[in-house]
Amino acid sequence: MKKVFVTLLCLSVSAVVATAQDNKTAAPAPASSVQQAPPPAKEKKKKTKVGKFKFEEETHDFGEVPEGPLAEYDFVFKNVGKEPIIIQEAHGSCGCTVPKWPSEPILPGKKGKIHVAYSSQGRPGPINKDVTINSNAEQSPMVLHIRGNVKPKPAEPAAPAQNK
Repeated sequence: MKKVFVTLLCLSVSAVVATAQDNKTAAPAPASSVQQAPPPAKEKKKKTKVGKFKFEEETHDFGEVPEGPLAEYDFVFKNVGKEPIIIQEAHGSCGCTVPKWPSEPILPGKKGKIHVAYSSQGRPGPINKDVTINSNAEQSPMVLHIRGNVKPKPAEPAAPAQNK
């Protein structure tokens, strides 16, 4: 009982001390040394003169693909912004998804493409992967999606046993 009382007393004292420090007010400074508060920070305006992606589709469904060959697709986009789009980097959500992107700037009104290859070898089952694009465009990072299902290879028949 004594331990519980001492513990509660310590907690109460700690709470009072913490509250007392929050309520302290500083002595007013002399009028000659009063500093004016800086003006409030201006809100960042949305950039209007930037490149902007307009993809024909942001998600591609491969449907059913056989296990083994690459499943490939070109995500075509148009720059509908006012400045060139420069893609710095693109990466897949795993090593089986490899994107290729244009190294030259995509001028306003022009088209470009992101080529995505998915390696289906040894990966039977559903496909649900992302490709993230980092650029100077308004939508950065931009995420594209691939979906589908890898149909497993048919099982090979066992070689007949030879009798001697």
